[in-house]
Amino acid sequence: MTDSSLGKRRDFRDLFDRLDGVALWTVSTPGEFDYISAGFEDIWGFPPEEVTNDVGRLLDAIHPEDRDRVRENIYSPARGRPDQAYEGRVVQPDGSIRWVLTRQVLLRDDDGDVSEVVGICTDITEQKRREREFELLNRIVRHDIRNDMGVVLGWTEMLEDHVDAGGRDYLQKILDSGEHVVELTEVAREYVETIASNDSLTVGSVPLRPVLETELSLREESFPEATFVVEGTLPDVEVAGDSMLSSVFRNLLNNAVQHNDTDAPRVVVSCAVRDDDVEIRVADNGPGIPDDKKDIAFGKGERGLGSPGTGIGLYLVDTLVTQYGGEVWAEDNEPTGSVFVVELPRTD
Repeated sequence: MTDSSLGKRRDFRDLFDRLDGVALWTVSTPGEFDYISAGFEDIWGFPPEEVTNDVGRLLDAIHPEDRDRVRENIYSPARGRPDQAYEGRVVQPDGSIRWVLTRQVLLRDDDGDVSEVVGICTDITEQKRREREFELLNRIVRHDIRNDMGVVLGWTEMLEDHVDAGGRDYLQKILDSGEHVVELTEVAREYVETIASNDSLTVGSVPLRPVLETELSLREESFPEATFVVEGTLPDVEVAGDSMLSSVFRNLLNNAVQHNDTDAPRVVVSCAVRDDDVEIRVADNGPGIPDDKKDIAFGKGERGLGSPGTGIGLYLVDTLVTQYGGEVWAEDNEPTGSVFVVELPRTD
């Protein structure tokens, strides 16, 4: 190894020695570590010197349920297996449990044999905690609330033949509110799925027209009292997005009707295609949004979802559109109402 390479390696190791919750290690002889960075102690709870020549000490600290799997992955490079990433729990001396993600990279010599294994261990305990919380929230929202509301709606529908004409309006209001709650559970599920993962969103190319056509058709069925109009034509272009792009327009169309205080809600959808992006406008004839509340409507700023008037649906819209590399904002409609504008990059 050249002096230059050695210098770069030392700089690289110095960098990892300054990182908390991350440990770098290298192995050239199975069962013995050539180097372990200082971050090891943050994760395992004891200094790296204790395991430099004793992999068994490290394995003893692995949770019993994960130990065999971790051992198999530690020794797999010596058996010629490909690069791997694996998770396991570490039990620190005081009994604290840390979740660790380990990634291994195999370095090979000129003959193609493994000459060194470089590993990076990252403490993902906080990520695992969030995942458990989101799983619990998702279960409560999707299972408990949704199922209970299904029962409520079922019993409410059975009352139709037992109420007089004066009570039918109230019965319908109960049904409408119950169905709205069920719909909110779907929005909450989508929101949880969006923010629960630490992985980067995989943004692809999505045909815009069928997404808009499908959501408009479904909203017409859901809101027979509302009028949905397409101004001009829906463009046959592809935009940045993924399978949740439909949720963006579903929430905007729902919002245009559900927050409309007129007897005849009217929603107009129009599109403008430019060289690099597409602008989709969803206009309504509702009460509109004051200028000082337009950003708050999306939960933007430090107050986030705690902001007055913020709906989780619009917060989800802003989260998704931002991740797609686009923008969304609200404008005034004339003579009354709001226009929600979505700008998405073109990918065709």
